[in-house]
Amino acid sequence: MTGTTEYRVLFCDLRTDQLLDALPVQSLALDDWIGKTGSMSATIPVPNAILAARVRRAVVPGRTAVWVERGREIWWGGILWTASTASSTRGFLTVQIQAGTWDSYLAHRVLLDTQEATQVDQFDLVRGLLDYAQRAPGGDIGIEYGTEVSGVLRDRTYSRYDQPRIRDLIDNLAAVEGGFEWRIASYRDPGSGRRVKRLQLGSPVLRTGTADIVLAHPGPVLSYTWPVDATGQANTWQSRGATINANQAAESVPLLSPVLVADDDIAAGWPRFDGTSDYSTVEQQATLDAHARADHARARHPVTIPEITVHMSRTPLSPALLGATIRLRIRDLWWPDGLDQRYRVVGLAITPPARGQPETAKLYLEAA
Repeated sequence: MTGTTEYRVLFCDLRTDQLLDALPVQSLALDDWIGKTGSMSATIPVPNAILAARVRRAVVPGRTAVWVERGREIWWGGILWTASTASSTRGFLTVQIQAGTWDSYLAHRVLLDTQEATQVDQFDLVRGLLDYAQRAPGGDIGIEYGTEVSGVLRDRTYSRYDQPRIRDLIDNLAAVEGGFEWRIASYRDPGSGRRVKRLQLGSPVLRTGTADIVLAHPGPVLSYTWPVDATGQANTWQSRGATINANQAAESVPLLSPVLVADDDIAAGWPRFDGTSDYSTVEQQATLDAHARADHARARHPVTIPEITVHMSRTPLSPALLGATIRLRIRDLWWPDGLDQRYRVVGLAITPPARGQPETAKLYLEAA
């Protein structure tokens, strides 16, 4: 593939993982995250009829799995969702493809049977939802998991009448007070060499690695962006739940959490910012209140997710860096006395080498 000689893109059957083809691609880009769906995009050149037949056979949106190898390592895995064939004015054919990480599959699965759980570890609730999805005929795409527990017990009832997406149920469970982080990692088993899709869970956050990776600017860090976003900031919060009315003669009103006010923020001089959230399927006051407290805690401060771009030939990196802690050192006009702080990597975007451009990784960070 032009400009990406170390990378190989494999196309497999989604349910069996049987290899269909390894096709040449251009303009490859991929990213992965903790807590949200990662993406992969590329363009497949189609210069002749033989390759056109191969692409038609292997590139089937919704049915094809995509794995990206760098050397012998798996760097990304997910589901092919879109493919767009284009012909130029000179008759050159290309197929543009886009894929999402394995967790995107759970956004396409709906809970059609009521599920109830009492004092069940929240990790077991996630595994139960995954089992529900994969037990159905045609539902098993080979996602594996372990037996770790969080120590946090939950009561939950998921009604089939709400027709919830399984991805939404997991995300809502993760976002409650005392929740967790999750992702589905892609890697090659070091023993058997097989490709693995594995659910990773961490409470309260996912962490990997034991030693900090030191990155500096100037140095391996080529550039950085430091956004601070207060558009979603709120120091006063109330959450709304399901509408419950045991008395048919009374007005129907939704369940409401108490109004939470960060008095210390207002005393410190901040203006009042109000925030709300809706949980239309939550019928228990305690559960709604836990959501409100978690939402309020997240909203009290401006969102800051620094981004640093790293020259990969100077600092070897891998997708296993997600959840790892780095020590970032910057000295420039903005930090004349020097920044020296620890951050956790929550997102990773890879740009393979191209003509005149080095291979780089963009790391998205949060305070450790």
